[in-house]
Amino acid sequence: HPRRTSNWGEMANSSVDVGTRVMISNLADVTVILGYFVVVIGVGIWSMFRTNRGTVGGYFLAGQTMSWWPVGASLFASNIGSGHFVGLAGTGAASGIAVGGFEWNALFVVLLLGWLFVPVYLTAGVITMPQYLKKRFGGTRISLYLSVISLFLYIFTKISVDMFSGAVFIQQALGWNIYIAVIALLSITALYTVTGGLAALMYTDTVQTFVIIAGAFVLMGFSFYEVGGYSALLEKYSLALPSPHMRLSPDPQRFNISPVCYTPREDAFHLLRDPVSGDLPWPGVLFGIAVVGGWYWCTDQVIVQRCLAARSLTHVKAGCILCGYLKLLPMFLMVFPGMISRVLFPDEVGCVVPERCKEVCGAEVGCSNIAYPKLVVSVMPDGLRGLMLAVMLAALMSSLASIFNSSSTLFTMDIWTRIRPQARDRELMIVGRVWVLCIVAISICWIPVVQVAQSGQLFDYIQSVTSYLAPPIAAVFFLAIFVKRVNEPGAFWGLMGGLLMGLCRMGPEFYFGSDSCLFPSNCPELICGVHYLYFAVLLFFCTGALVLLVSCCTPPIDDKHLHRLVFSLRYSKEERADLDWEEDERGRKAHREMEDKHKDTSGNGTKSGLIQVAERPKQLPDISEDLVWKHFVNANALIMMAVAVYFWGFYA
Repeated sequence: HPRRTSNWGEMANSSVDVGTRVMISNLADVTVILGYFVVVIGVGIWSMFRTNRGTVGGYFLAGQTMSWWPVGASLFASNIGSGHFVGLAGTGAASGIAVGGFEWNALFVVLLLGWLFVPVYLTAGVITMPQYLKKRFGGTRISLYLSVISLFLYIFTKISVDMFSGAVFIQQALGWNIYIAVIALLSITALYTVTGGLAALMYTDTVQTFVIIAGAFVLMGFSFYEVGGYSALLEKYSLALPSPHMRLSPDPQRFNISPVCYTPREDAFHLLRDPVSGDLPWPGVLFGIAVVGGWYWCTDQVIVQRCLAARSLTHVKAGCILCGYLKLLPMFLMVFPGMISRVLFPDEVGCVVPERCKEVCGAEVGCSNIAYPKLVVSVMPDGLRGLMLAVMLAALMSSLASIFNSSSTLFTMDIWTRIRPQARDRELMIVGRVWVLCIVAISICWIPVVQVAQSGQLFDYIQSVTSYLAPPIAAVFFLAIFVKRVNEPGAFWGLMGGLLMGLCRMGPEFYFGSDSCLFPSNCPELICGVHYLYFAVLLFFCTGALVLLVSCCTPPIDDKHLHRLVFSLRYSKEERADLDWEEDERGRKAHREMEDKHKDTSGNGTKSGLIQVAERPKQLPDISEDLVWKHFVNANALIMMAVAVYFWGFYA
């Protein structure tokens, strides 16, 4: 089948004849893709008219009316981007199943979100995470820092990774020019993000979750059929070596390639690996991933915003359980197919000689990132290849749309309202939508950088950058919620100290380059010798210790400021004296002045939505639960943890 096995490198690196190498051009594939877009846009339009988008709460929190199943599906779809398909499969192809630990760790961490963190966020009455820190500690410097670092992480680890991995797939499947493909996708995504608000995202996420899972299951079936089943994969993976001419460098003086560089790992099917020599050491997998996962699942705006949109705490918990069960799937839907791709295409996916790799995929460091796209265009029949492209578009657009909406919320509610406290609802809606367009523009400008910086294993790149920047935020949130004694100076200097430590590790690693088999790094062993997952644990505890030390040396916050802002006081009925009261009052005063002017000119005396949001905490939030459903959800959480422990034990 010559069209399916054409040279990917030629396609990736040629903009001249790429149009003659279109992989998906038959009627069946095109019909499936167009049908998918019609369904997604239809659902988005339906949800637009179904929900109230004219207020801040309606646009950013879907009116807090979502039930458990769109919450759970949206949590999963927001998390699973095209970076997961390309990154998980690529790392699986390169080193085996240990990368699945990132997914299975989430089964436990997502329960912390529903049971410990969200109840406090709900009783605090906030829309964004910086808002929570502002109420908890007072002042503006902590919330401003979190807003800025979150937007930075969105652009450089989420949007850039999703765009790069989506572009890898689209080039492989369609042969489109990378800029045309990404600009078209970003434009469609921005369109339904800008028009529909969070409700449109959550309903389209639900549809896309089914598309993602269905398509990935179909590919998994074809993959295991091609390789001969699971037992055949166990046997053949260790033998998946590049052919002799693909192991020899044209310049032996420059590269002396050891068999270790192209031979699959002996512990490829072990989830827990040696704590010293393992590429993902087991203490790091158990504890380091938990730290990074704690930041992502419990404090990240994209994830928490979906939980805050639920109609009750019980629906939040049930949504978290649904998301947890869905997180069992990526190991089977992405990691194992990536390993199968290496078995079926050892020369391309297992490429090791830099010159050969450059020809195959345009990257000297290796071609494991093409494992999943290569599998799709090689083993799927007509029609189903269109479905898989739709799956990748679903994953890419879903995660990008979530990031666009959440970054819009962060910028509008935490930065713009500080610049213009008198801004009315209409202005906030416009600013939120314009910010989405700005993010799109920045993302498009970042494409050339992403193309150059395509590291050998995409998923490792995401996790390492996150491990250097996220643990201080996780530590501050954890202590803010569970330790009343922590105050604003402690939290601020803890964040600053943690950021400095993280940059001291991240800077040299990016400057010297990460270590690989053929390209050893000159980074000092003292700095880069510590695995990034170990570093995440170290950074978490160092930040926590600094926060507690500074807090104990400075005056505590009185309990009257902490009612319903910490876990131990979440059921408190006493009135809270907010630490950010003065700033909020200035904002409300500016709003009232604008309202009076507006009333004078229009005669309309309705209250601004932002004032309503600002005043909402005065009506005590209800986090009570029906006793029967509470016990039912708790029992399901225990069952899910038992299932997770079984899978961890089986593959350990």
